[in-house]
Amino acid sequence: MDTGKAEHEARALEEVVQRLVERFPDVAEDRVRDIVRAAHQEFANRPIRDYVPVFVERTAKDELSRLTAE
Repeated sequence: MDTGKAEHEARALEEVVQRLVERFPDVAEDRVRDIVRAAHQEFANRPIRDYVPVFVERTAKDELSRLTAE
């Protein structure tokens, strides 16, 4: 992945973290970051990167929903 695309993906993931922190205020930001990081790892070797932040957000949101429902 070229540097520009990697930086774009990193910015998009930071935006995902911020949206999820706002959506799940009862979950510590560090925990949200850990969940986003783990979700991102699931897509680490995928060749097409354009939708990775969208998939990461969905995966992390599902995990956070499960955590807050418990």
